Amino acid sequence: MNTITSTPVNAGTGKSTLSGRLFFLDNGAGRVLTANPDGSDLRTLIEEGRKGPDGVVIDVPAGHIYWTNMGNFKENDGAILRSDLDGKNITAVVPPGDTFTPKQIKLEKKSGKLYWSDREGMRVMRANLDGSKIETLVDTSHGDPRPGQEVRKWCVGIAVDAEGGKFYWTQKGAGNAGDGRIFRANIKIPKGQSPANRTDIELLYENLPEPIDLDLDLANRTLYWTDRGDPPRGNTVNRAPMDPETGNRKEPEILFTHLEEGIGLALDLKGGRMFMTDYAGSLYSANIDGSNRKMLAYAQGNLTGIAYVELPAEH
Repeated sequence: MNTITSTPVNAGTGKSTLSGRLFFLDNGAGRVLTANPDGSDLRTLIEEGRKGPDGVVIDVPAGHIYWTNMGNFKENDGAILRSDLDGKNITAVVPPGDTFTPKQIKLEKKSGKLYWSDREGMRVMRANLDGSKIETLVDTSHGDPRPGQEVRKWCVGIAVDAEGGKFYWTQKGAGNAGDGRIFRANIKIPKGQSPANRTDIELLYENLPEPIDLDLDLANRTLYWTDRGDPPRGNTVNRAPMDPETGNRKEPEILFTHLEEGIGLALDLKGGRMFMTDYAGSLYSANIDGSNRKMLAYAQGNLTGIAYVELPAEH
């Protein structure tokens, strides 16, 4: 989740001059789009035929958009790109070939790191904001050649609890196989261990339809995610405790249903709401408990990742 370090104030009124803004991706046409939280002022920022944009984060203080490009699923040509908030000055911070099929991405501003899941690469990765010091944190391949053929090993969603020293990720499994799982591990790999053999990995939830994108409510220690697959459990938004009780793990709570291949998820915790996208091209909002469901846009292509931030009002 993205936060703003300071709140601009209008000197004449004393009121905040921040306004909420959504940024989201159209995988099919390679677009980066933006809109107000009610769906108004919908604009395309970038439309250049990029290869499969999937995850997006915003660095408000630096004025940057970061997004992942999956590339060709059978070729090692995934990348992470960056632009200004207006879509100008596009550059590849993680160039093609340094990650295989990057999916959801998160920004951890305090440490200056980007975290992402690499699907066919079968790993969780991170790098500095300028793309330097690329690291693999988890390697789920168990020696399988890349690109991975066993979909249970594909890493898709990512979330980071920097203060708690943990990161979370999804492995969705095959379509409607009920093999989806959510894991977490320490940000710091245990001494003497490697991404492939680390022993601190925890399995939090399993037998899920197809868990995709993640987000966290740290104050309430709650994990939110989208799930593809068939109803009633699939094509939903779910939530569950970040710290499930050992031996007493309850079924996740379904908050939102009837997505059409649900993917993107972003929480606005201050506003008590969430935003979702689906691959059928719809953009939705709802209260944090799933009530007050609204469709904000439809037929916008093949929508994937989404981010919510507060920007100075002039944006």
